[in-house]
Amino acid sequence: MEQLLSLFPKLTEEQRQQFEALLPLYTEKNAAVNVVSRKDIDNLYTNHVLHSLAIARFITPKPSTRFIDLGCGGGFPGIPLAILWKDCQFHLIDRIGKKVRVASEIAEAIGLKNCTFQHGDSGECRRKFDFVISRAVMSLPDLVKASAHLIDRKSSNRLPNGLICLKGGDLTDEIRATRRDVLDVPLSDYYPDMDYYSTKYLLYCPL
Repeated sequence: MEQLLSLFPKLTEEQRQQFEALLPLYTEKNAAVNVVSRKDIDNLYTNHVLHSLAIARFITPKPSTRFIDLGCGGGFPGIPLAILWKDCQFHLIDRIGKKVRVASEIAEAIGLKNCTFQHGDSGECRRKFDFVISRAVMSLPDLVKASAHLIDRKSSNRLPNGLICLKGGDLTDEIRATRRDVLDVPLSDYYPDMDYYSTKYLLYCPL
């Protein structure tokens, strides 16, 4: 939590309380539904919350920007970003119902008002969004294919609408197979003193 506060020093008191509540809530929920690796729960802020918030180091969205967290699992990256960007809208979707329930219950417990939830896959969502966000869900070509119909062609942000995802490892083949313009940003640029991020990347693909 200390790293989070040092990297995002302008949090309101409400935001601080909401971020602080995540560890006990996820610890409790994780005992019944494994949404975070049980050996990793003590690293929730370093490995999951800050990982999600790397997207906030890349883009500053206008109010009312619409995000869909595709394959949200227990709520990453959607919930941390929804805490940070109160004026934006987030729709979290996952094919595993019990994980969506965990995310929904945590959002309700901390008083998030800018999130909606859906049990299903991307093909069952008929809404349009400015950005698809995702965290280690599927290969980049498959993710682009699953995301394309969700993007509104009218952009209100300086950054064109598209996909922003978080992935790790050697992504050379995935990026090449996508056959689109993909910007890859090493997360070590945002978190230079944290070894966990030495092989992790943010990928942006306009759609």
